Amino acid sequence: MLIWLLLLGVFTYFVVQRSVAGITRTPTWLLWCVMMTPAFALVIWSLVQGLEEPFPPGLLVALFILCPLGYWLLIQWGRSPSDKTAPAAAATPEPAPEKPVLRPIDKAEEATLQHCFPWSIYYLQNIEYRPQALICRGQLRSSPTVAYNTIRENVEANFGDRFLVLFQEGLNGKPFFALVPNPQTQKQKPSPLSTPQKDTRPLVAIALVLTTLFTTTGVGAYIAGVSEEALQADPTLFFQGIPYGLSLMVILGVHELGHYLMARRYRIRATLPYFIPIPFFLGTFGAFIQLRSPVPNRRALFDVGIAGPLSGLVMTLPFLLWGLFHSEVVPIPEDASLLNFDALDPQASIALLFLSKLALGSRLTLDSAVDLHPMAVAGCLGLVVTALNLMPVGQLDGGHIVHAMYGQRMGAIIGQVARFLVLGLVLVHPELLIWAILLFFIPAVDEPALNDVSELDNRRDLWGLFALVVLVLIILPAPDVLMTLLS
Repeated sequence: MLIWLLLLGVFTYFVVQRSVAGITRTPTWLLWCVMMTPAFALVIWSLVQGLEEPFPPGLLVALFILCPLGYWLLIQWGRSPSDKTAPAAAATPEPAPEKPVLRPIDKAEEATLQHCFPWSIYYLQNIEYRPQALICRGQLRSSPTVAYNTIRENVEANFGDRFLVLFQEGLNGKPFFALVPNPQTQKQKPSPLSTPQKDTRPLVAIALVLTTLFTTTGVGAYIAGVSEEALQADPTLFFQGIPYGLSLMVILGVHELGHYLMARRYRIRATLPYFIPIPFFLGTFGAFIQLRSPVPNRRALFDVGIAGPLSGLVMTLPFLLWGLFHSEVVPIPEDASLLNFDALDPQASIALLFLSKLALGSRLTLDSAVDLHPMAVAGCLGLVVTALNLMPVGQLDGGHIVHAMYGQRMGAIIGQVARFLVLGLVLVHPELLIWAILLFFIPAVDEPALNDVSELDNRRDLWGLFALVVLVLIILPAPDVLMTLLS
């Protein structure tokens, strides 16, 4: 718990510093303390009262309401004087002269730009000049895909790769185009939609793979029951951790490889998968890739987002089934839970109950828990990682999926609802408390695609619903009646 608190504290401080340090004079450490108050209260309560004593629900709700409110008030209190006096200055008889708006194009280029919008495709009504952007508003008279492709090709034909063409939906529901300077051109790099370049640091990725394999194997040896004294007496016992270490590495690696290969399919520049090794806990904090160029459309956003969880799930199932088959059934203790690998409660998850019953058959009863084989531990963690990534919040894989399915605004609303649902789920799965808190620090709004208006086809909508069903099956506990039916 203290390790998770440390990680949460570092992550929260980074988010606070990046998001509000430039708009308020309130010290970052004070804002950090306010946002960390619920986590501090929960940890202190657990240390003093023990894990068996539940935290008062009313106090928990109050903390999650009062702390964000205090956070916002502190930000407003520390606003710079120029921001506070702006309304008063606007009310004076002699307003300050307005700063000239920078025009990315001249009059002749504006006429050229107007010809890039055919009236039968998108009837352009006006062009607004914003700092480092051109907002082109009008009436859509064709399908969003045809409009975006036509206008993007026209802009590229007349302006080269000088601008990125964005197609988004405004607050009034009407789609508009935005032209922003291409940052890749300014850095004298190829266009973001050009053929992806190879990762420039493959040796780093390989070194991280080998290091993480070592740390996960070490943790796997501990899970297999190898004590520190036995390991010092016989170092070859270290290799008993390979079933866990290699299985977990394959699951996480295939997950990220799914993202990577799908990004390359759409010519999105991305790094190789990078693993994060640690010499304790699970042996790793997972793996990640970084997208180095914009996502072209919602279809690409969906495919890149869903490729990872589905790929990881496909690898998880055989490892989990084989590990469960070689696991032992034990009497269920009071502390049995989803993440107690010595006494896993199969009813903690609907999906886990089905898989456990499939692997263990009649050996599994209502009053049984499972002492997991190391490979089953890796498979169980694969299920948990799949569920966490499918959470429909912000820039998580699930956030990309709901954004692509329902649009950016509706995706953000779904993300906000999901945060509170997971917080309520903590009453059933207390081990998910840290993750529930982390979800409140992940921005709810996902980054838009270049063409963020064109909708998905029916096939992708079905796959998206399937992914959300998988999430529900993993995180929801199985009712007793279901266990009775399977007996």
